[in-house]
Amino acid sequence: MRFLQFQSNQTILMKLKYLFPLFFTFLGSCTYLLQAQDFEITGILVDSINRTPLEAATVVIETVRDSSLITYTITGRKGKFNLSGKTAENIANLYVTFVGYVPFSKKINFTEQGREINLGEMPIKFGVQTLGDVVVKARAAPVTIKKDTLEFNVASFKTKKNATVEDLLKELPGVEVDQQGQITINGKPVNKILVNGKPFFGDDPTIATRNLTKEIVDKIQVVDTKTESEAFAGEAGDEQNKTINITIDEDKNKGIFGRVAAGVGTDDRFEYAGLINYFDNDRRLSVLGGGNNINSPGFSFGEIEKMFGNARYISFNDNGSFNVNGRSFGGGQGITNSRTGGANYVDVIGKDNDVSVDYFYTSANSFEEERRDRETTLPERRFFSNTNSRTESNNDSHAVNARFEIAVDTTFLIEVRPEFTYTEGSSDFTRDEKTRNGNGDLTNQSNTLNTSSRNGRNFENRLSATKRYGSKGGFLRVEMENDINDTDTDALLESNTEIFGDSAAVIDRNQYTDGKLANNGITFNGEWRIPLIEKKLFLEAEYRYNNTKRQDRQRVFDFDDGSDSYADFNLAQSTDFTNVDRSSKPELGISFNNDKVRMSLNAGYVFRNLKSEDALRDINFSNDFNALELEANFNYNFTKKTSMYSGYYLNNNAPGVRQLSPYVDVSDPLNTVQGNPDLKPSNEHNIYLGVNNYDWQTRTGFNSYLNANFANDRVVNRSTISDANVRSTTYANVDGYYSIYGRASYSKNIEIDTLRTLKYDVSMGVSSSSNVNFNNKVQYASKTIAYRPELELRYTWRDLFEIRPSYSPSFSKNTFDLDVFKDRDFTRHEFRLRTTTYYPKKLQWENDIRFINNPAVAAGFQTNSVFWNSSLGYSILDDNATVTLKVYDLLNQNTNARRVATEDYIQDVQSTVLQQYFMLSFSYKFNTLGKQGEVRENSWFDD
Repeated sequence: MRFLQFQSNQTILMKLKYLFPLFFTFLGSCTYLLQAQDFEITGILVDSINRTPLEAATVVIETVRDSSLITYTITGRKGKFNLSGKTAENIANLYVTFVGYVPFSKKINFTEQGREINLGEMPIKFGVQTLGDVVVKARAAPVTIKKDTLEFNVASFKTKKNATVEDLLKELPGVEVDQQGQITINGKPVNKILVNGKPFFGDDPTIATRNLTKEIVDKIQVVDTKTESEAFAGEAGDEQNKTINITIDEDKNKGIFGRVAAGVGTDDRFEYAGLINYFDNDRRLSVLGGGNNINSPGFSFGEIEKMFGNARYISFNDNGSFNVNGRSFGGGQGITNSRTGGANYVDVIGKDNDVSVDYFYTSANSFEEERRDRETTLPERRFFSNTNSRTESNNDSHAVNARFEIAVDTTFLIEVRPEFTYTEGSSDFTRDEKTRNGNGDLTNQSNTLNTSSRNGRNFENRLSATKRYGSKGGFLRVEMENDINDTDTDALLESNTEIFGDSAAVIDRNQYTDGKLANNGITFNGEWRIPLIEKKLFLEAEYRYNNTKRQDRQRVFDFDDGSDSYADFNLAQSTDFTNVDRSSKPELGISFNNDKVRMSLNAGYVFRNLKSEDALRDINFSNDFNALELEANFNYNFTKKTSMYSGYYLNNNAPGVRQLSPYVDVSDPLNTVQGNPDLKPSNEHNIYLGVNNYDWQTRTGFNSYLNANFANDRVVNRSTISDANVRSTTYANVDGYYSIYGRASYSKNIEIDTLRTLKYDVSMGVSSSSNVNFNNKVQYASKTIAYRPELELRYTWRDLFEIRPSYSPSFSKNTFDLDVFKDRDFTRHEFRLRTTTYYPKKLQWENDIRFINNPAVAAGFQTNSVFWNSSLGYSILDDNATVTLKVYDLLNQNTNARRVATEDYIQDVQSTVLQQYFMLSFSYKFNTLGKQGEVRENSWFDD
């Protein structure tokens, strides 16, 4: 284990002095001003015959020399539009498109007409040459807005040579892509990416956006997220999440393309990755593989954005601890060597029957050592525990997923989605623990050695059949899901536990456990939507049935010296439970949808039965939990740019079977657990409200969100701790829990000129919660309030550099209604600086620097830390290859020492952590996609 390298604040501040020249160098380069000027163009679009206003028509202004988009907007309900922005052009083209109408174009001369131009009423001719939603015209508009689809014509947007789809997305108006590849469009997140309307390697959007190149893409389409059956039935999608569909140019939908990369580094660090795709119109085959020992568990080409272990999010807790995907500061607890491989096949069988199959293999070997020091406060005393542990684990997983869509006819769709997973794993775990009272006297101590192996099989299948009827939006849907899994485990345990004081005891264990967990569940759901007003008002009837049977068997055998084998069956520690969770829920609701309003109200009554049988002892019970559940949602679109959404849920959550069972679990000598058969179900009320306003023309937006959760009869642990600090735990119902979270953010994009932009994001998050718990039989309440303001600037000079400084402090306060607990305040500061330079042309330099000030740690731990990742990439071989030098933790400051404070304890932890390394890598892209399936000239196959 690598222990922390403590440095004084002065030393760290000395190192920080090297960061400030970098920051000011970028700012100093921004003194050159281009001669861009503001402009504003207004007008009203009307039908040329009846003079009715045309709402949601697309109005674009673009350069004359190369048709580059300057800005765009859409018309409002009265046909009005306002185009405003900056440009250095003296002459530009105005272009108007609207489905069913002839495209209209007009030349704008700013020199003659000025910078404020009112075009007045503009009549648009109805187009006789139309086919559905396809407008027959000489060329495609850069942006087209249909009823529910935002479409970008890729050829209208300029990017660097060999640009990826991610590079393209960054150039589209209203689209933002962060360092982790997460995408937002008009302020709303993208949670699904399709290629030609079909999934591409599961749920990781970066596999598509970072590996497909712009040159093969025809259009980028954006819609509200829907399932296939929802789209087929004509249901409204999820307005708060977006789906991107990447349509491949028909002339470039045949051939092979992909990317391979590998890197080696100091401290025996390595990585490798490859992705190869074969496209043949509707048929696609993709194969990927990779591996590394730099704590990146997913598929990655080692970009600087993924040097935090392929992180999807980074969070800072109220108590100051820093986590990345649940791991501690610095990209991971322990060191993980991971491998992954997979294949994805997509095809169309017959006319309209889609099939998709993918296979994934993942494997990982991990090592970690950890030290944990905890101080626990009880109403009458305190005690201290020190724990040292070591874990080595190995895991392998194989997963096969398939998707079949069978269009029986234009009104009947069947979906089948089987999934199969097989896993194997093993681990070696050792732990030494000592507990002392406030005088420093030893109250108990233990050491444990546990070696285990397991293998598991899981099969899931979802069958859905949707039948539309009539023309008013009615449908019938039947869904059935089943889940069958079982896991076999073998474990060897050697432990010694000593308890001192009046209840002195020595507990030695040498045991073998044969375990099996098996689960067999089935869910049936039937839904009937009855139209009351055509495609607007519906009555919805639904019935859901669920039955889950779970077997929990642990056969424990003590070692018998006489036979020199594990022959003595240990009844007290063995289990053989069969638990059944059965529920049914009839539900009735009403919904209304139009262009402005979406609202629904549903009421259901749950009939739930929990049943448990113990084959080893006389512990059998059956409990019924019946309750009313409610759901209400209301969304209102004030304009195309401003919307409000709100909702209310009433849910009834039954206790778990093990929480209800009177069985006494003595597997841990220092913590005996017994269920409580008298537990009641918990009723949870959830209320949410949000307002969004985003102007995609100026890329300026406001977003606010409030969520409140209240619970009665919440189930919590109730522990009693003896003088020897041995726990006895059961469960109890408590009232008084609530959690409220609100966040408001504002972002503004300032177009300085055609090359330079400045964007700023300001946000404030506030949370408040109240928890009710027990401390040695004494009930108490704890309340927490936290504030998280954040400011981020992003200055971009196109094709030269981007600089993104940000500051994010957090302030929280914990209060208790027990005098023995002291109120606690926590403050943490983070300054982050991200920079990217693209000059000289073939050179790209990226930096990600974090300065953390966390005073809420124990004496002897670092208060300040600087974490700096950097990469330098150079393009070669006609920009098809890149050589990259990257450095992880440049200042060698990485530490995951952290303090965690809860209601009744304070804990300091340190563990094995990934530390500084340098790595040199090589990446190569290839592409044979060409017109009508012919390979392009100068392809990678050429000599």
